[in-house]
Amino acid sequence: MGKPRHKYSEQLTFAHYGYGQDKHFNLRVAAFIANRIAFNRSSKSEPGGKRSFSRFIIRISISATIISVAVMIITLAFANGFQQEVSQKVFSFWGHVRVQEKQPFKTLIAEETPLVMDPGLVSEIKKDPRVEDIHPFATKYGILKTSEEVEGVMVKGFDRTYNFSHLKRFIKEGRPVQFNDSTYSREIMISSYTAAQLKLKLNDAVLIYFIRPDADQETGTPDIRPDKLKICGIYSTGIEDYDKQFAIADIQLIRQLNDWDRNQAGGYEIFLNNYEQTTKVADDIYDLDGFPVTWDSQSVQQISPNIFDWLNMQDTTRNVLIGFMMIVAIINLITCLIILVLERIRMIGVLKALGATDWTVQKIFLRHSLFITLTGIFIGAALALGFLYLQKATGFIKLNEEAYYLSEAAVQIVWWQVGLICAGTLLVCFLVLMIPSILVRKISPVKAIGFR
Repeated sequence: MGKPRHKYSEQLTFAHYGYGQDKHFNLRVAAFIANRIAFNRSSKSEPGGKRSFSRFIIRISISATIISVAVMIITLAFANGFQQEVSQKVFSFWGHVRVQEKQPFKTLIAEETPLVMDPGLVSEIKKDPRVEDIHPFATKYGILKTSEEVEGVMVKGFDRTYNFSHLKRFIKEGRPVQFNDSTYSREIMISSYTAAQLKLKLNDAVLIYFIRPDADQETGTPDIRPDKLKICGIYSTGIEDYDKQFAIADIQLIRQLNDWDRNQAGGYEIFLNNYEQTTKVADDIYDLDGFPVTWDSQSVQQISPNIFDWLNMQDTTRNVLIGFMMIVAIINLITCLIILVLERIRMIGVLKALGATDWTVQKIFLRHSLFITLTGIFIGAALALGFLYLQKATGFIKLNEEAYYLSEAAVQIVWWQVGLICAGTLLVCFLVLMIPSILVRKISPVKAIGFR
């Protein structure tokens, strides 16, 4: 071969610099060209007067990535918060595990068959480190009456061992029931719904009628006993089924009405340190050696499946939305890189003519896509977290409590999920973006240089 026509012409080739042998030089060339394409703002148009489309495509791609990442993080945080808050409302009202006499097909709002309390079994259950509290309870139907209105309620009774901190979050006015040693407490907590229906306020007295088990032997007329109770507190759970049906009182009142002994109760409510262990703990309690064969131990999810089935349906909605956002991000970035490759075909031809390998040119566009993806992930995560913290601080997104059991959207940020979304988006997008960069291998330098 003849000598170069210009004494400096061989310096214009990649081979002169040892390209293909020096990997660091390879990387620096790809990085320089990629940054030049992405960040060059010296002119608004390409040589020849053709306006560059690259900057616009990059902005669109970054915006789409920002939206996709932000929506995925916000969706997960809202779904987590919603499930957590509604679950905790149910657990706070009912406990995590219930121990009762076996009653096939018993509903949550039916009166219980009494059991004889077992202090030894209670002590054994308390030794379990997963158990936070255990206390007896009982329920009984009653009718609240004022001079103008009548409302049926299910009275739920506790004793002094009950930790009212579980219900504290629901108390809107007043205080919990106070117990005494001599007789049953003549105080009752009613829901804000019941108070509104009966036009009652805090410290008002209300008549309550109970149907006692014994009846007149001749006429069969049930023994209806009235009592006067004072409203010590008004609560609201936000769960319509509970607020419409339940009132809180002393278990001694229910024992007296049912002619039960002091060692009898409707069952036990057990609170756990971790709600995710309810089914396992319920099974372990049932398998205890001293657990009576006529008793049953069930998680609240088993007793009240309707709410938890509804909550589990939110997982499907969440996963579908996240899947759509991921697909949008992937398609957007693939389209972006294809456009960038097509717009830079002449540049690719020149680079190949100067000795650049296919992999070098591919790395230019992969670096380009990495810049787009990382910028979108960082800004999207920052915007999402800022939005979520604003919601936690102000609660500006309101919900219909009757429909969703919450008055405002709840937020629970799980950091490993945020990290997984960012890392997963980066990995998936980078792998998928290898596909359009393969177009570089198909480009002929001669045809590319003459491409218009």
